[in-house]
Amino acid sequence: METILQITAATRELYIKFLNDISIEDLGKIPSGFNNSIWWNIAHVAVTQQLLVYGLSGLEPHMSKSFIDNYRKGTAPVKAPTLEEVETLKSALKELIVRTKEDVQKGIFSTYNPYVTSAGVTLNNVSDAMAFNLVHEGIHIGAIIALKKALRG
Repeated sequence: METILQITAATRELYIKFLNDISIEDLGKIPSGFNNSIWWNIAHVAVTQQLLVYGLSGLEPHMSKSFIDNYRKGTAPVKAPTLEEVETLKSALKELIVRTKEDVQKGIFSTYNPYVTSAGVTLNNVSDAMAFNLVHEGIHIGAIIALKKALRG
């Protein structure tokens, strides 16, 4: 699990780089042929990790219910981000993984509700969830790269 958390922290740095390097206007744009924005993809991965790890363990995620409701699986972008939201998400991307690592070390994940992902993978525990989360985050990095190319025209 230690390696999975280290790799997740590294992928989060990529997301933070996207948030730092892409204009706030472009973060919220949805290019023709796409159904979401760079902003939605980044917010979605933060929410998904919390739901896969905390939610399916019967624990409260460390994000607001409204944020989760706006960016969980099955949602679509409803608005462009504000500068404050971008800064908050940049901090959360790091802090949520630090918190997860601390909570793993504390042993708080004593139960888990098995879950079959849309890819047909069954998650039976928090280790499975964090491993699958890496795949999920990788998929969204690819989506962001495609969105960036589309925005450049």
